[in-house]
Amino acid sequence: MKTETAAGQPSMKKEWLQRLGSTAYWFEGIKKWAWILVRFVLIFGISFVILYPILLKISISFKSMSDLYDPTVIWIPRTFTLENFKLVFTAMNYPSVLMNTLWLSSAVMLLQTITCVLAGYGFARIRFKGSGLLFAAVIFTILVPTQTIMIPLYLNFKNFDVMGLIELFRGSPANLINTYWPFLISAALGMGVKTGLYVYIFRQFFRGIPREIEEAAYVDGAGYFRTFGRIILPNAIPSMVTVMLFSFVWQWNDSFFTNMYLNEPKVMSSMMSSSGFTIATYLTGGGQAAASYTQDPFFMSMMMNTSVLMAILPLIIIYLFVQRHFVESVERSGLVG
Repeated sequence: MKTETAAGQPSMKKEWLQRLGSTAYWFEGIKKWAWILVRFVLIFGISFVILYPILLKISISFKSMSDLYDPTVIWIPRTFTLENFKLVFTAMNYPSVLMNTLWLSSAVMLLQTITCVLAGYGFARIRFKGSGLLFAAVIFTILVPTQTIMIPLYLNFKNFDVMGLIELFRGSPANLINTYWPFLISAALGMGVKTGLYVYIFRQFFRGIPREIEEAAYVDGAGYFRTFGRIILPNAIPSMVTVMLFSFVWQWNDSFFTNMYLNEPKVMSSMMSSSGFTIATYLTGGGQAAASYTQDPFFMSMMMNTSVLMAILPLIIIYLFVQRHFVESVERSGLVG
């Protein structure tokens, strides 16, 4: 009996270990597939929340008036039509507004990039008394609500003057309201939209570049500006791509400053706020008929969704072409470091 027990113990132990290993293997497989399922649900849910408004606008934009009043039509229209796009295209003078927005956003993008890359490099490499406090003030501009400086900015550009020189030669200050000059001047002087964030991105990126590269250029006889132009800027292309895209998109979508500086809708963001009434006025020639159109919530919804979709369409096209460069630039810029 003792011999049988002694001989049976190793086999039982071996069988038990095999069963335990098989159970652990299946447990690991279940855990792996459970994590894949959870990850898929999270990604799908977040993507749906982000894409839902765009998908809804696309669905409404292709609907006809009969589909809007049909409760059985939810996502897929019964009758696909392009009349909504044609109406918005004509009523909002889309080509002119598109060119104005492209010109303004591109100019602001270039000026902000030039200003912020210089400021970011200065904060990253040049140490002077009070530099930390000055950089804290730059970061503070991100936190300050723009509404708190709205009145001073408006009055400054309404009575614009440079040390009294404009009033000396013209007899009165220059009124820059309803022009593009407030946007260009603000971007060139570091007061544009989200400028503090762009300076921070460049500063973080330049701090990651080894100083030995610049020192080697100085030893070879390169000056300060030549080193910056020949060595630093080529290495800063990833962060510059990030800032340029952010600057372009934020200026394109900005409605606060455009409505404050421009009395007449000239760019996309300001046109969106009055697109419904503008289209109703175009259809009826103005007057009470236009007001009756604006009281139709279904018509207003269709026109607003179509106009918003046409406003963001250029940004979607741009992203399709530059998405690879944008992702790479974000990975290599100071946003990740």
